[in-house]
Amino acid sequence: MGRHAAPARRRAAGRARTPLWPFLLSFVLVAAAVAGGLALHQSTTQAEQPAKTAPKTPDIDLVARAAAVDKVLKRRAQAVLQDDQAAFLADVDQANLTLIARQRTLFTNLTQFGFAKLAYQQLAQQYDDAVTRKYGPSTYVVAVAMTYQIRGIDTVPVKTMLGYTFRERAAGRWTLVSDQDIDKRLPRGSHEEAWDTGEVLVKRATRVLVVVEKGQQQLATKLTGIATSAVKAVSKSWPGGWTGSGVVIALDDKIVRGADYTVPKNAEDALAMATWVYRTLPGEVSGAGERADSYVVINPRNRSRIDARTLAHEFTHVATASYGPYAPRWLVEGAATYVEFLPMDGAQDLALPKYRQEVRTKYLAKAKSLPADAVFFQRPDSSYPLSWLAVDYLFDRFGGTEVATLYQELAALGSNQQERDRIMTEHVGLTEAALFRALKTAAAS
Repeated sequence: MGRHAAPARRRAAGRARTPLWPFLLSFVLVAAAVAGGLALHQSTTQAEQPAKTAPKTPDIDLVARAAAVDKVLKRRAQAVLQDDQAAFLADVDQANLTLIARQRTLFTNLTQFGFAKLAYQQLAQQYDDAVTRKYGPSTYVVAVAMTYQIRGIDTVPVKTMLGYTFRERAAGRWTLVSDQDIDKRLPRGSHEEAWDTGEVLVKRATRVLVVVEKGQQQLATKLTGIATSAVKAVSKSWPGGWTGSGVVIALDDKIVRGADYTVPKNAEDALAMATWVYRTLPGEVSGAGERADSYVVINPRNRSRIDARTLAHEFTHVATASYGPYAPRWLVEGAATYVEFLPMDGAQDLALPKYRQEVRTKYLAKAKSLPADAVFFQRPDSSYPLSWLAVDYLFDRFGGTEVATLYQELAALGSNQQERDRIMTEHVGLTEAALFRALKTAAAS
């Protein structure tokens, strides 16, 4: 081995996360949330609501209300783009000092990201008797889509969700009185963006954006440096090149963008997670929503262990995010680990031939198949090495262009085993089972 260390078998650095929206959303109907969550309903007239849940509201011109709230949302978006805090806070309940303080922090955070585009759009009205009793009969609770594009980072506008509560202060004037009332009803990851936390510091470099707690300049500088190295490595190593950007979020919060580091397994083992960013919300165009990109969220417990190779792994997930959701987990994680282990500027080369043999003798000899999606993360010590070995074999035998093409088609169309085997046979002449047998044969030769 000499001074070359064998690649570390990280247990969960690239662990996949549950999609931000586990149920369908459309502008006509938002379906019920997972695990008995409340349904999100499209705004309708009061008469159309179930009698036992419909709030008693005064006669309100719904068209006029929608137009007035649209104007509030437009003013808030323009205020961020124009760095006008007074305009951003003008439509917020001035008597609610806690809300004012939270919204002031939100504004300060948002202006640091450098949005090229920003807009808010009403989606679906919500009904909650307790909220109505709190704020009065004119209470209007609504799910909102936030469409944004960070300059130099997002290649296309992307979307997330939040919820607002308004009430009519004067005839035709609607005021924001809460920004948290329906957070638990919204799909996972909603209202959990980096700018929704406490005060943050945003640092930029070419094709890199890093978010840390306010005052953590040293950490921001460190992460910007290793993120820049990782972006260059993935751009160089991923077949066809990658021209995207790396967003790294390293906050003290344990739940950000759906990455949940309160879960014991994640809290202990995970270093970072690539969290999906969507160009369309689920239900607009497709049931799952169209992925545009990923932002990497670092586990605050393991922050000191992050290096350029870790981020290269995660940025490979970013580079492949737009392909689709259906690629087998062994290919998703195997490809990210393959790029992570390649020679990289500023990082010591790894003893890959020795590691390859170790994986064959320690893991492949005992395995019965490639790691299955359902149990991949239950057995990370073997799943990651075996997946790397499979992708290493594919790159060596068929070349990077073919592997990347295979990945794209599997991610887009491989929603079941029959389709996966068809696509793999078409591209490399091997089903998943045949690929596993080929790995066994190569190890024996």
